[in-house]
Order: sequence, then C-alpha cells, then structure tokens
Amino acid sequence: MDLVLSIADEYLLDKAWAHIVPASVFLPVNVSQSSVAPIPLWHHHLVSLLPHPPLPSRQDSLPISAWPRDYIPRQLLSLSVITLIGIFCLYLIFAALSYRYIFNHEMMNHPRFLKNQVKLEIQCSLRAFPGMTLLTLPWFEAEVRGYSKLYDNVDDYGLAYLLLSIPFFLVFTDYGIYWVHRTLHHPSIYKYVHKPHHKWLIPTPFASHAFHPLDGYLQSVPYHMFIFIFPLHRWLYLGLFVFVNFWSILIHDSDMITGHPLEKVINGPAHHTLHHLYFTVNYGQYFTWADRWGGSYRQPSSELDPLLEVYAANETKKKGAPGKTE
Repeated sequence: MDLVLSIADEYLLDKAWAHIVPASVFLPVNVSQSSVAPIPLWHHHLVSLLPHPPLPSRQDSLPISAWPRDYIPRQLLSLSVITLIGIFCLYLIFAALSYRYIFNHEMMNHPRFLKNQVKLEIQCSLRAFPGMTLLTLPWFEAEVRGYSKLYDNVDDYGLAYLLLSIPFFLVFTDYGIYWVHRTLHHPSIYKYVHKPHHKWLIPTPFASHAFHPLDGYLQSVPYHMFIFIFPLHRWLYLGLFVFVNFWSILIHDSDMITGHPLEKVINGPAHHTLHHLYFTVNYGQYFTWADRWGGSYRQPSSELDPLLEVYAANETKKKGAPGKTE
C-alpha cells in the first residue's frame, strides 16, 4: 500500500492536500504565497483549528499543504480513501465480470437461492467495506512507515527468491486462513461473526465480500502478517493483493465442474460451493492440503452438484403445471 500511496501523492494527493489544508493559512501575510488564490473565510477558519507539524520558514512558489506526506493524520485519511476506492472498484468490476461471463445463472432458480439475493449480497459487501478498511488501517500505516519487509530491488534477494516467494506466500496465507476460517465456525463465534456470510447457501460472485466487517478483516490478517515476517517484492505484493481478491470472487461462482487434474490439489469453486452448502468442510482458500490434514476435506463430485436440485425443482414445476399430465 505504500507504493500505491506514493504514486497517489505524486500525481494527485499533493495537490489535493495543498487545497484541503493549505500551509498559507498558518503563515504570516508577508510569508504567505502570493501565487495562492485566497480561500473562503469559513475554510480558512476551519483549517486554522487543525493541528500540523512545524512548517518551513520559506515557501516555494507552488502551493503546499500544512500536512506533508509523512504526517500520520494525512497518511491515515489518504489510505482510507485509496483503500475504499480500490476495493470498491476491484469488487464491482471483477464480480460483475464473473457474474456476467462465468456464473451459471440457472443457479438462481435453486430452491435455496434467496429473493433479491444479488442485491442483498452487494448491499452487504458495500456496508462491510468501511469497517474492514478501518480495521486494516494499522497494518497499512505500519507498512507506509517502513516497518514491513517489502523491498524494491530484485537483486536484494535474487530472482530465485522472487519466484519462490509466490508459492510461499500462497501456502503461508492459505494455512493461516484455514485456521482463521475454521475458528470462525466455532459455535461460540459463528453466529456473531461468520453466519452472515453463510446466508448465501448458493452464492454468486457478489457474495465474495459479503461479510461481517470483522469476519472479512480476520480472514485478511495472514496477508498482512506475511510482509512483516518475510521479505516480499513491493510490486509483487501489490499484484498478489489484486489476485487474492480476484480468487475470492472466482470461488464464489457456485461452479461444480469436477474431474479436472488439479481437483485434489486446488481448492477451487467446486470445493467452496460444498463449503457453503455443508458449512464444516473445505475451509482452505487455495489448496486442499490443510483440509486433508485437518480432517475437513470433502471431495467434489457430480452427484453433489446443486444444479441437480435446480433441474429437479424445474421438473416438479412442469409436472405440477395445469394441463401437464402423464
């Protein structure tokens, strides 16, 4: 996130903060920047009440903010806005594409598919994002302040480490999420935190982020922990962050395609569909090994496909329709 914030500061936020909290408010008239347009009195008064770090005695011709890039309140607010915009865009774009081109819309005829479910999934997700963002801010701020092990130069650890860090990241976070997810199913926790996500027995891609905010945050903790324990290239981390959000959307498409070569290795949409249907199986995120080791693995099979219930319900409707007799 420090990479994203740095780019945003360079091309957008420096100018935005110079307008929102202008340094000229706190400078004597003879020192204030002559090129800066005067601001409304109400804005001047409001800004004058804000705290700020020491200002330089001389000002450049360009307007600057009283809140520099390394000022923590500015960083927290900037990170909040960037995170919310980013997750809204990732969720709405990827989920819409998956819903349009991958999700089998026949599943919406399933007896346990809720009325207006897609709308409810989107509403639940959008309500959860601010809370998840607030809970995640300490991790992002620590990253921006330089406490993580993110690095920029590939030569620091070599190309081999760069390549191996990808499966290492996936295995580490998969195992962490397995235990977080399994813990969330404990009866003393489940009904308060994780149950809202299992409202969607037949999920669509829009259910991927339809969590209680604490639920969504807890399942993201292994991703944040990783970069404070192990070195990871900064650009690679950004790419993996996008990938894990895409993967979360993909496994919520209720797909039960079975029989492919990686079925016993990759925890894909079929495995997660069974999790939503049976609750206590297939807690993993990417792989099946943690479920196998923990005794919670259930093998997908064509006999368990919820689409069969759709076909059965359709047949029942046809038989019960007026004029439809054997």
